[in-house]
Amino acid sequence: MTAPVIDLNSDLGEGFGAWTLGDDDALLDIVSSANVACGFHAGDPSIMRRVCGRAVERCVAIGAQVGYRDLAGFGRRAIAVDPAELTDEVLYQLGALDALAGVEGGRVSYLKPHGALYNTIVTDEAQAAAVVDAVRRYDAAMPVLGLPGSAFLRLAAEAGLTTVAEAFADRAYTVDGHLVPRRIPGSVLHDADLIADRCVRMVTTGTVASIEGTPVPVPARSICVHGDTPGAVAIARRVRERLVKAGVTVRRFTGPD
Repeated sequence: MTAPVIDLNSDLGEGFGAWTLGDDDALLDIVSSANVACGFHAGDPSIMRRVCGRAVERCVAIGAQVGYRDLAGFGRRAIAVDPAELTDEVLYQLGALDALAGVEGGRVSYLKPHGALYNTIVTDEAQAAAVVDAVRRYDAAMPVLGLPGSAFLRLAAEAGLTTVAEAFADRAYTVDGHLVPRRIPGSVLHDADLIADRCVRMVTTGTVASIEGTPVPVPARSICVHGDTPGAVAIARRVRERLVKAGVTVRRFTGPD
């Protein structure tokens, strides 16, 4: 039997100017893919370049984490942006990060939406199509990371893009496989052992318990361990250790740059 393989991704580069958020260097020693903030919800050019350089040093895949233009709300507020404008804004973010990655000897090898944009395009066909259009125009060979069963991944597949389904290590799920909104108690998990155990279950059984306790299918090729939650590094390290102990290979889903 072939040993299971999973990618571990994390949201990095989410500081801005004098403000820092998370321990990017420590997480880059643990994860296999880095979702780098592109300046719209967080991140600035210096942070973006630095994270890309450190990712290249560790052979960690660089992904563009694109979001709404919402620095004040950290990209967690849904915005009714015109789809054509959203396509341009995603292209802008992709190009900026790719340029900074390029001078560090790397490249953007996938795209993952952030926050409210990620959740909106689970069901919003127009905004999902706008993000797909941006990726298709920029690089039709670029994979996209998203929620299984989302409009985004369906439309991306129909457009000929490579789709990568992901699960969330520390987020609660509804019975229909969506993420429980952060405003609801229990939506974010903090117990490292509990999170690590559920990640092993995700990979080995393809399911996770919903917030109501019922099993939910999670056919994921990548697991997100958030970098901005308290104890993020310890949680990510525990997840990786427990996966390896269970015989799971942790490997990026994109090839080496």
